Amino acid sequence: MLSDLRLLAMALVAIAPVAASASWQLISDEPGRRVELDRASIKKVDQGKTEARGRIVLDKPIVDPRTSSSYRIVEAVNRYDCATRSYSTLQRSYFKVEGELLRAEEVKVQVEMPVRTGMLDDKLLREVCRPKAGNDALQAARKTAEKVSAAAGELRKANEALVRQEVQRANLNTRAAEKTEPEETRAPTRQSTTTAATAATVTASTTAAARRPPRQVAATRLADAHPASSPAGSSMGESMDLLAAYAQAQIPWSYEGEGRPENWGKLRPDYATCANGKRQSPIDIRDGFRVDLEPIRFTYRPSQFRVIDNGHTVQVDVGGSHIGLLGKTYDLVQFHFHRPSEERVDGQSFEMVIHLVHKSEDGDLAVVAVLLEQGLENPLIQSVWNNLPLEKNEYVQPPEQGIDLASLIPEDRSYYTYIGSLTTPPL
Repeated sequence: MLSDLRLLAMALVAIAPVAASASWQLISDEPGRRVELDRASIKKVDQGKTEARGRIVLDKPIVDPRTSSSYRIVEAVNRYDCATRSYSTLQRSYFKVEGELLRAEEVKVQVEMPVRTGMLDDKLLREVCRPKAGNDALQAARKTAEKVSAAAGELRKANEALVRQEVQRANLNTRAAEKTEPEETRAPTRQSTTTAATAATVTASTTAAARRPPRQVAATRLADAHPASSPAGSSMGESMDLLAAYAQAQIPWSYEGEGRPENWGKLRPDYATCANGKRQSPIDIRDGFRVDLEPIRFTYRPSQFRVIDNGHTVQVDVGGSHIGLLGKTYDLVQFHFHRPSEERVDGQSFEMVIHLVHKSEDGDLAVVAVLLEQGLENPLIQSVWNNLPLEKNEYVQPPEQGIDLASLIPEDRSYYTYIGSLTTPPL
């Protein structure tokens, strides 16, 4: 019984001070028990830590070896460090039933326990550390909303003006056509241009180690991409296309739903290349042939980092590292994840891919793609998972914690090359 008590207490992460009137929020409802958090008890304390109170409510009572009585509710006050994702328990209370205290105890030796992603304590952690919007945050959000509304208004005006222009031009074409014989009329032609970007993709073999390293690595060199030019000719049908494009202008690109990849080219005018581009990434690399290529020169150093969920992927911003490729230096700006991998080799997909995005002084991009297979825990990737943001578009930057970027690159650095683009709009 005592071991069960310890396990239950350990599960109560990020919990805090006793409040006069509790406001219990259900965190987890599992067979035999439910876990709740007292939101009214959450408060900031010294050194950037947060305290809160939580409890486990059991379906069946447990006998307390100290009192020989039984209890069904265990409450704990925990102190949580949101930056390091750890917590320590300050106090525990045992209740026979709701409101009937059996006994309470102070925790004399407070041990800092790490919070593991996906576990019950992680759910409590996220609720306790979820940022509260103060006056400054509300004002900033209001200003952002005003800017977005203003931008949307300008976009709407521009699209409406463009539609009126196209409709007027279509009407003029119709009048001109009425003055000529039907066989003399010709449908206007549509002209567009796209700029293909150069790219390189790399592969490397797995090496035996205590943990399984990435099996594949790919590098992509990309020129600045230019959107397709506006149509030279137009018709009423084209005007209707513009109206349809305007109707979808407020739909953000995504990997599912209305903003899914097959609709990317319809969402915004500058996404047209997503539909009519000729050399778009990613690709299935097949039938390659061996050539002598200059090796990619990796100069990767340990770096501090910050993590953001940008709504499409988990992105990690870093600094201080670079690569040399085809006579040019590219600074590492950030890396992010796709699952499963976007790139394929001879039809084979991989569990996940890391895209390391580099940028040169003149604005050219080089993306190194590390293709991953499932295996033992990767310490660098786990460090990222341990610092996932609680909200989208908010950064988490752990203080005095760094990652060794060189550990992402396999020992074998041979690679494929192909001509392609970025893999997200506007491609």
